[in-house]
Amino acid sequence: MNIKRLILEGENVSLDFKKTISSVEKIAKTLVAFANNKGGKLLIGVTDDGAIKGVKSEEEEKYMINKAAHQFCKPAIEPKFEEVYIDDKVVLVVDIPQSDSKPHYAMDENKKWWVYFRVKDKSILASKIIVDVLKQDNQETGQLIAYSEHEKKLLEYLEEHGRITLKEYSKLTRSAYKKAQKIIVSLILTGVILPHTSEKEEYFTVAGLK
Repeated sequence: MNIKRLILEGENVSLDFKKTISSVEKIAKTLVAFANNKGGKLLIGVTDDGAIKGVKSEEEEKYMINKAAHQFCKPAIEPKFEEVYIDDKVVLVVDIPQSDSKPHYAMDENKKWWVYFRVKDKSILASKIIVDVLKQDNQETGQLIAYSEHEKKLLEYLEEHGRITLKEYSKLTRSAYKKAQKIIVSLILTGVILPHTSEKEEYFTVAGLK
């Protein structure tokens, strides 16, 4: 594994750097976000700006990650470890595969469980729509696309405006949030539209557009 080349990519949707593990709650968030997305790698002993510092104790870091993965993640996550030596320093590579038991929840400092999702280089709190998509994604039943007036209105709006929020869609169709949400979830699952989530907002576009 070429760690230096990996580090040059910078933190992204499937790569995160940690100088050391200081909090099981915080690392549980990252583990869950990777498992709920397409999986990812944690490089322990690497600073946010990509400097290789190495780990002081691989066993201590492994203990913290295993504790987070088994006690602070629900369902539990099974990380895989690899120790890589670079310039006389040890970088601990933690591989988190994409899960087939989504959604995973992470426990916070107040003992509350939350779903997190990886967006770009951040592990963010998943919206209700993303949680529903994760739940239904595991059910492996084919999604039937039935274009009612509501779906047509959504696609026409997107064609004209490029993006839409749940609030805008609910207003457009004069339907309750729950109904609007259900339609959006089914269209995400069938690959017709894509969610775009950040800490500030969530909106949807036609698949293939940014």
